[in-house]
Amino acid sequence: MADQRPISFAELSQLTALGVQPASIGFATLTLESDRFICVREEVNGAKQVVIIDLNDANNVMRRPISAESAIMHLTEKVIALRAQRQLQIFSIEAKAKVSSHLMHEDIEFWKWISPTTLGIVTTTAVYHWVAYSPPSHPVQVQEAPVKVFDRHASLAGNQIINYRATSDEKWLVLVGISSNTNPGGFKVKGAMQLYSRERGVSQPIEGHAAAFAELRLDGGAEDTKLFAFAVRTATGAKLHIVEIDHQASNPVYAKKAVDVFFPPEATNDFPVAMQVSPRYGIVYLVTKYGFIHLYDLETGTCIYMNRISGETMFVTCEHESTSGIIGVNRKGQVLSVTVDDDTVIPYILRTLNNTDLAIRLASRANLPGADDLYTRQFANLFQSGNYAEAAKVAANSPRGILRTPQTIEQFKGVPATAGALSPILQYFGILLEKGKLNKFESLELARPVLVQGRKQLLEKWLKEDKIECSEELGDIVRSHDMTLALSVYLRANVPNKVVACFAETGQFAKIVVYAKRVGYTPDYGSLLQHITRLNPDQGAEFAGQLVNDESGPLVDVERVVDVFMSQNMIQQATSFLLDALKDNKPEQAHLQTRLLEMNLVNAPQVADAILGNEMFSHYDRPRIANLCEKAGLLQRALEHYEDIADIKRVVVHTNLLTADWLVNYFGKLTVEQTLECFNEMLRVNIRQNLQVVVQAATKYSDLVGPVRLIEMFESFKTFE
Repeated sequence: MADQRPISFAELSQLTALGVQPASIGFATLTLESDRFICVREEVNGAKQVVIIDLNDANNVMRRPISAESAIMHLTEKVIALRAQRQLQIFSIEAKAKVSSHLMHEDIEFWKWISPTTLGIVTTTAVYHWVAYSPPSHPVQVQEAPVKVFDRHASLAGNQIINYRATSDEKWLVLVGISSNTNPGGFKVKGAMQLYSRERGVSQPIEGHAAAFAELRLDGGAEDTKLFAFAVRTATGAKLHIVEIDHQASNPVYAKKAVDVFFPPEATNDFPVAMQVSPRYGIVYLVTKYGFIHLYDLETGTCIYMNRISGETMFVTCEHESTSGIIGVNRKGQVLSVTVDDDTVIPYILRTLNNTDLAIRLASRANLPGADDLYTRQFANLFQSGNYAEAAKVAANSPRGILRTPQTIEQFKGVPATAGALSPILQYFGILLEKGKLNKFESLELARPVLVQGRKQLLEKWLKEDKIECSEELGDIVRSHDMTLALSVYLRANVPNKVVACFAETGQFAKIVVYAKRVGYTPDYGSLLQHITRLNPDQGAEFAGQLVNDESGPLVDVERVVDVFMSQNMIQQATSFLLDALKDNKPEQAHLQTRLLEMNLVNAPQVADAILGNEMFSHYDRPRIANLCEKAGLLQRALEHYEDIADIKRVVVHTNLLTADWLVNYFGKLTVEQTLECFNEMLRVNIRQNLQVVVQAATKYSDLVGPVRLIEMFESFKTFE
C-alpha cells in the first residue's frame, strides 16, 4: 500500500463564489496580511469599492465604497490601512472612525503590517516603520509620523518589491524584490534581497526570491536559536539557505545549510515566490510560482516532501496559525491551506525517506505519533548499555511524554550513583528542567530529596520559573517543611480547602473570604473559626466579625460563633462579638440577647450590670435574667425585671444591699397592694434593718396607700416611729 502524503491540504474558500470579480484577484489588488482577512479592491460599474472577507466567517462579506490605491487589513482586528498616492490613513471599521493618518514626502512602492502595532513602509529610496495603531490587547503610543529605519540598497533599484519581513523583536529586517534579468545567461527573473541588522546598522545584499525568519530550540540550547532562511533560483540551479543570526554563546552553533531545491523538467521557468516557517513543526514551507510546495526540516535542511498543490500561481501567502501551516490565494481565487499531517508525517519519513533520525527529532519537537516504538527501543538499548545520560535525553524528549512515566523514574532511581558523579536520576531531572516543565510524578519525585536536603530555595526557584507541576500531593510534601511555600503550591494547583487551611495557619485570615469568593469555594467557616480561635483568640474574634458582617450577608451562624468562643471560655470575646452582632435589637435575636446576659451574669456580673444599665436590649427572657441577677447579687436589676410579687418580696427585704432612694422610687412603680405586701414582708423579716426605708417610703406614698392602712400595719408590728 502506498504511503499517505505527509501533508493536509484544504480549500478554505473560493473568492469568485463569494462575488469577487476574477479580474480583481491579483498581486496589485488583493492583500493577505494574516490568516484572518482577505482584502480586495474592485471596480463595479465604475464605482470603486473594497471587499473584506473575514476567513473566520467567510460568507459574511463586507463591501465598502473606498477608492484607495492600496488597502491592507490589520492582522487580527477590523481595522484597515488605506493609501491614496502619498496619503496614509488607518480606519477602525467597527468604530467607523479614523485612527491615524500621515502624508508621506515620497512615493510608496510597498507596505504591510509587520506587527499588530506597526506598518512597514517601502518608498523608492528607504524603509520606514510607523506605529500607527494601538490594539486593546497591548496598548502603545501611536506615532505621528513614520520613522526611517534604513536606506534601500542599490541592488534593489528598479525592482518590484514583493515582500518585507521582520523578526518579532524587529531587530532583523529583510526587503525582497524581483526584476527581469538583463543578463542573457541568467535566470529570467532575478531575485534581490536586503538583509538589515538594526543593532549593527548594516545591510547585506543577497540574491534570492523568498525569505523568512525563524526560531528553533536546538538540542542542548538554553534558548531558541534565531535563523534566516532564503531561497534562490539561478541559471545553474536552485538552493534553500538557512543561516544563524545573533548567535548566543550559551547555545550550540547552528551549521549553515545550503540544500538543492528540485524543479521538475516541465518547470524550467519556475522559481520560489513565498516562504513560511512553522513554529510548531520547525518546517519550512516553500511555495513556487507554478504552485508547487516544498517542505524542509529547519534543523537539518532535509527535504521532506514536494508536490504541486495549485495549477495557478499562489501570489500571496502567510502563516496559518491554527494549523501551524501556510495559507495562500491563487489566481483562480482559491484560498488554500497546507500543513503537516500529524498522523502520517512520521510514518512517511520512516518508510518513504527511511530517515529514522529525522523522524525521532520531528516527533519530539512537535509531539507527534508514529515514532513511539523507536523511542522505547532506543531508550531500552541505551539504559541496558549503561549510557544513562543519553537514555535520560531520549526519555526527556519522547513525543507526548510517552517515556516520562513513574516507571522511568523508578528505573533511574534504581541505578546506584558513582562516587563523585551526578546520580542518573538527578541527570534525568536536570535534562527535564532544561527542556521545560516537569509533570506531576516528576515534580513529586524531585521535591522529596530536595526538601530532605534542606534546599527548599531550589523548589521556590522552580516554582517561580513554572518548571514544576503543582498538585495537592506536592503541597502536602512541602507543608511539613514550609507552610508559606505549600500555600503557593496549593494556590497554583487550585486546592481551595488546603489554601484556606494554609491561610489560617499562617495568620492570613483576612485573605480567606476574599479567596473563597474568587474561586467559588465555601469552607466550613464554623470549624475554621474554631481552629483559628484555638490558635489565637483575638484573631478568632476579628475573623468572626468579618464573617458575620460580610457584605453579602453572614457567612456563619451567630450562635455557632458564640458556641466556638464559649468552648474556649472566651467570655470577653463572645461578649464583644454579641454586642456588635445584636446592636440592632431585633425581636428574632431574643434568645441571643438572653445568652449574652446569661454568660456575663454567671461569669462577669459587673459587665452584665453595665449592659442592662445601657438599656440596649428589650427582647430577652426577663424572668430568667431577673433570677440570674438575683443570684449574682444584682438585686436592683432583679427587682427591675421581676413581676411576680413573691419574687419581689423575696428580694426587697435585703435593703442593706439596695440604695434607699432607689428603693423608695421603686415602690412608686408597684400597685398599692403590692407596696403594702412589700412593707409587711420587710418588717416581718428584719424590722430593725428595714424599718427606716419602710417609714421613708410610707411617708412618700401615704396619700396613695392611705394613712389608716399604714398605721394599722405599723401597729401590728408594735412600731410607733
